[in-house]
Amino acid sequence: MANMQLLPLAQQLSQAKSWDEFTRTIMLAGKKLPAMPEYLRRDANSVEGCESPVWLALLDAESNTEFVAYSPSKVIRGVLAVLLEKANSLEQQERANFDFGAYLNECQLQRYMSESRGNGIKSVVHQLKER
Repeated sequence: MANMQLLPLAQQLSQAKSWDEFTRTIMLAGKKLPAMPEYLRRDANSVEGCESPVWLALLDAESNTEFVAYSPSKVIRGVLAVLLEKANSLEQQERANFDFGAYLNECQLQRYMSESRGNGIKSVVHQLKER
């Protein structure tokens, strides 16, 4: 698949050798998530179906250029950082056709996520592809 190359955050996760190392790495990834302005944390940007609250928005909706996201969950912020690192590197059409599930498998995220978190992340991926 084109563009499946793991970007730095995903690459770090793919190299985790244990649950503890993976958890530490995902939480550190969350610290790299760009800050989402408070004014964007509103109902219109809320992602339904997530176990923890999640907000996802385009900083510049007209050009579809950069997604920002936020969750109070440290683990989910890490997952969002990995997803947005990839999504923001793709053009809109590439993003719509990209297999985020395979990307998450490549960096071991699917392996370590609970079913309920996985369902929420599917909702986030759906939003990334639709916008």
